[in-house]
Amino acid sequence: MFDGNWRAAVDRGLTPIGAALRRTGISADMVTITGILMAIVAAVMIATGNLRVGFLFLVLTGIPDALDGAVAKASGDSSDRGAFLDSVSDRVSDALLFGSLVWHFAATDEPEHVVILPVAVMGLAMLVSYQRAKAELLGWDAKGGIMERAERFIVLGFGLLFSEFLIITLWIMVALTAVTAIQRFFKIWRQASKGRPASTHRSRTPERRAERPRRWRIQRHSESSRLSAD
Repeated sequence: MFDGNWRAAVDRGLTPIGAALRRTGISADMVTITGILMAIVAAVMIATGNLRVGFLFLVLTGIPDALDGAVAKASGDSSDRGAFLDSVSDRVSDALLFGSLVWHFAATDEPEHVVILPVAVMGLAMLVSYQRAKAELLGWDAKGGIMERAERFIVLGFGLLFSEFLIITLWIMVALTAVTAIQRFFKIWRQASKGRPASTHRSRTPERRAERPRRWRIQRHSESSRLSAD
């Protein structure tokens, strides 16, 4: 949902911030690693029951998520390595945050089945991410859905801030992330049913294969907000 409605506006707003950070000598990789460190602290706080402090560090995790693409765009040093680090850091952050909820529930008096909720959200989130990655590799569009990564951060933040609603919040996340996985599946299925994209056929030539990583790399970092990269 974020990609389709607000991403372009957010990107425009982040561009001058990314340029300012780049002038101070901060690289996109440094921003990405900062986000991972914030996710680690957030996970520790959540696991130990400090949910509101965990919420604060969740917000601090989201800021580097949003800025590292803008810094890469400002510096003009987009690379396959940066795109790889970017994607892996998203999955690491997700695993840390939802894994910490498993730890938290295991240490409380909540019913045992509650522990499966963050595991279910994480598994469905990985499926949503995989669908997009595979579809884009094949030349199809897989963006969209009611519960992408940005929405998961927002809803999880609500659950941490108002911990009395955390369990019901996770149930909602399970349901909406499952809907997103279904939405993406049928979106990709419809495109696949029409045949392989023409761009994929063209990319079979050696020249196209050489150009494709470069085009993807430029596109990847021109869309500066990592938060919605799902």
